[in-house]
Amino acid sequence: MAAVAATALALLLSGPATTPAVAAPRPLTVLAGSTPVPLDRLAERAAAAAADGSPTLLKGTHVQSWSLGMSDDRPPITLPEERIVRWTADDGHTELVVATDPRHPGRPVLTDEDGEPRLVDDGDVISRQTFPPSWTDAPPGSRPPHDAGQLRAYLAETEHAESLSTAELLDATAELLDHWTLGAPESAALARVLADAEGLRPVGQVTDRLGRSGQAYVYEAVGLRQMLIMDPATGTVLGLETTFTSDQPEYGVTAGDVMEYSAWMR
Repeated sequence: MAAVAATALALLLSGPATTPAVAAPRPLTVLAGSTPVPLDRLAERAAAAAADGSPTLLKGTHVQSWSLGMSDDRPPITLPEERIVRWTADDGHTELVVATDPRHPGRPVLTDEDGEPRLVDDGDVISRQTFPPSWTDAPPGSRPPHDAGQLRAYLAETEHAESLSTAELLDATAELLDHWTLGAPESAALARVLADAEGLRPVGQVTDRLGRSGQAYVYEAVGLRQMLIMDPATGTVLGLETTFTSDQPEYGVTAGDVMEYSAWMR
């Protein structure tokens, strides 16, 4: 497997004057001179935008993600994919996973389907599954509330915790958005929960990997930086990026490498 990964990585990172198809994305950069918007103010905007209750909550998700596959016996590789989950009226659902990298449309994409890294064509279907009806009353499968206090408890239950650290809150947010496409009331509640988190600081305007303008909020822990990207008008969470802030030579990563990134769409 190490030989396969090394060969695939060589294909991706070499070639006659071409930009790598799926080399690790660079961290998002804050627009120089942009004015950071405090999370309290963004939460107020989100509450105002939710006044008419539109858009509404949808069960399912549409997300593009990049994740760094790491091992101590092979070079790290970036795996980009797009996933769409849709639920039906009988509580069944479908999941479609496609290999895609919007930075380089039409170029090969690396997948690790069946545990073997290999190149596939951009747009290739990695998996298409249909699941029978199922229901749960436990987060994140159960319907999220649109009250901030109740949503905070919901997210804590998602992480199986009494209370949430900021890092756990961001992880729970990603888990929530991988199951639900939030409506305006739920987005407003989430914005308020995030505004109350410690250490999540505004840093300014960014353009996310889907070309959308957002406000960025950063939380730093030992060795990692998490950047939350939110719509500046509605408070909707657009994306979450985790970046290494220190070298980890045992895994072949250096400070500044993106560990994972998700961009959620409606």
